[in-house]
Amino acid sequence: MSEPVNQRGNGPDTADPAFVMRLRQRISQGVLSMTSGSGPTLDYSHPPGDPGLFGPEALCWRVHADFTSMMIGGVSALMLQALHPLALAGVWDHSTFRTDIRGRLRRTATFIAGTTYGARADALALIERVKRIHQSVTGTAPDGRPYRASDPALLTWVHVAEVSSFLAAHLRYVNPSLAIVEQDRYYAEVALIAKMLGASDVPETRAQVADYLSSMRPQLEAGPRTFEVIRILRDTALPERPLLQPAVRLMFNAGVDLLPAWAQPMLGFNALTRMQARLARPGVRVVGPLVRWAHVNAVSKRARRRVSAGRDA
Repeated sequence: MSEPVNQRGNGPDTADPAFVMRLRQRISQGVLSMTSGSGPTLDYSHPPGDPGLFGPEALCWRVHADFTSMMIGGVSALMLQALHPLALAGVWDHSTFRTDIRGRLRRTATFIAGTTYGARADALALIERVKRIHQSVTGTAPDGRPYRASDPALLTWVHVAEVSSFLAAHLRYVNPSLAIVEQDRYYAEVALIAKMLGASDVPETRAQVADYLSSMRPQLEAGPRTFEVIRILRDTALPERPLLQPAVRLMFNAGVDLLPAWAQPMLGFNALTRMQARLARPGVRVVGPLVRWAHVNAVSKRARRRVSAGRDA
């Protein structure tokens, strides 16, 4: 694990403890500022013993635990989702993402964390909340087709674009050797959330996900709205803290690099841009361990302590 050094060249374990604590807190607070502050506030520490919807042995607890790879996967997923005209129309007409992209990212992060690690009652409440919101998201796309966010087929598209991006980021930056059988288990687990939201025909293995994405390609296209989403993600998602801005730019470039090869040119990324995006990989491999080191009270860790507290009682 890469760790920060002090002026004497020592790592955190041998540096002044107060300095290490302040450094950890600054990095952790910066991380939290990008994914908290909007939407419901959940207590991941209670009630003791509650395993939530999955429990700590689930693959999704492992895949969703790494902040850096999840951020990269989330950025990539938003770009991929924007290739579906009806999914994009719903976001365009009913979301504040153009003026509050960070709020959109934070709400998505809350939903993923809450349904993965939250107590069962909290996870179910989040799902019901999203379902209620979806009921009011209806309209007509620019091509004249009607859309509704509760459409089971659209829910499946949004889900697959999201979880396939999360797993791709995990494989690239956390555990490239994750066995196929475990990848299949991940897809089977997270399919539960999609089904509870109302999705239909949800793929539950790596092969099924690949077949699904291939079958969807004729329905995907990029237009002015798609490219505006890309611009917003690139130019306006930067945090207020200047020290965090290079890291967020790194996440964006890594998200571009993570996209399926067929999606990159559709989204307007030429060969030079794609080559530049690949340069994000070494940077992520430096930033990722630093964030893990700093984020000592991550949601996944609080949830594990909650479950353990019940077992030890």
